[in-house]
Amino acid sequence: MAAGPLTTDVAIVGGGIVGLATAIAVRRRFPELRVCVLEAESHVAAHQSGHNSGVLHTGLYYRPGSHKAICCREGKAAMEAFCDEHHVSWNRCGKVVVATLEEELPRLDRIAERASANGVAFSRIDTDQLREIEPHAAGLAALHVPEAGIVNYRQVCEAMARLLESQGENVVQLGFDVVSVQPAASSVTLVGRDGRSIECGRWINCGGLRSDRVFRMAGGKTEIQIVPFRGEYYELTAESERLCRNLIYPVPDPNFPFLGVHFTRMIEGGVECGPNAVLALARSGYRWTNVNLTDLSETLRFRGFLKLARKHWRMGLGEVHRSLSKESFVRALQKLIPSIRSKDLQPGRSGVRAQAVGPDGELVDDFTFAETEHAVHVLNAPSPAATASLAIAERIVDRLV
Repeated sequence: MAAGPLTTDVAIVGGGIVGLATAIAVRRRFPELRVCVLEAESHVAAHQSGHNSGVLHTGLYYRPGSHKAICCREGKAAMEAFCDEHHVSWNRCGKVVVATLEEELPRLDRIAERASANGVAFSRIDTDQLREIEPHAAGLAALHVPEAGIVNYRQVCEAMARLLESQGENVVQLGFDVVSVQPAASSVTLVGRDGRSIECGRWINCGGLRSDRVFRMAGGKTEIQIVPFRGEYYELTAESERLCRNLIYPVPDPNFPFLGVHFTRMIEGGVECGPNAVLALARSGYRWTNVNLTDLSETLRFRGFLKLARKHWRMGLGEVHRSLSKESFVRALQKLIPSIRSKDLQPGRSGVRAQAVGPDGELVDDFTFAETEHAVHVLNAPSPAATASLAIAERIVDRLV
């Protein structure tokens, strides 16, 4: 038998880092309100928040004045303070962004201009200075960004959930997969797949990989759609971790929609290499064998994805080849660390990015919000959303009230 309906003042769909941070922001600003987080899986941070690279981003790349740029700067400081307060390990280890070709030098200059506009501290360094910081990296020039850091965002989410649970019972409802939104005159009832329901006065959609579907359940209309992209990682073997001290990034190619492979030291130890970017065959498709025909059909019928695929089919084939060929993956990594060999790598994890794509085939670049009656919806929250989550939460609450 399904339990009787719960009631709350504010319900939040999604127990990832943005949803949990938003619940904390609501409780801090309106302590008299009851808040409930609805997470479809059996634990928080089950998808993007628990499968990302764990980088505390600085706001280096983002268009000045954009939500990404502003929230990243504010959110990084807030995240570091949260981790200190709640005893979550983090480290300000620094990173280098390396130009390996002459044609990348003007792009490195443009990144430096954005960094300055966004208030990011950095220095431009030459090859010798690069080797002092990362002895095995190769490049013509680089930007050194000492304030970049690392953290485990799953641990952050677990700390957020503990904080919320300490403020009252039933604040985080696990296994609550919202399948229906039933509005009334002054409230909304959210119905779960298992028959549970919750009545609330306001609600917030932080559904990540399902955010567009939840938005449409609420009667929202949008031409953008979430397209899932899987990123696959290798890890350096214990004997080869000496090849990378901290974070080594490439200069992004503006002709391609994703950043490219890089090296990331992890807070719990080890170094990740990657990711590539391939179309996931399910919205939670962490392996090639994870196929959901409904999800895949929805993607392949979406004209925005078809336009994206036509524009970037060569890059897409290259990413698939890197997914299936370790040697191809190694060659991509050698651009940054020439001495790396196949024997230095062992299989790592993978993650799925919820990327909003427009009908024109362009990736939606900035954080994107929308509203329906009684609700605020986060329709696009790609990287650096984890770093920026506490600042994003403040924007959401501003919209809610």
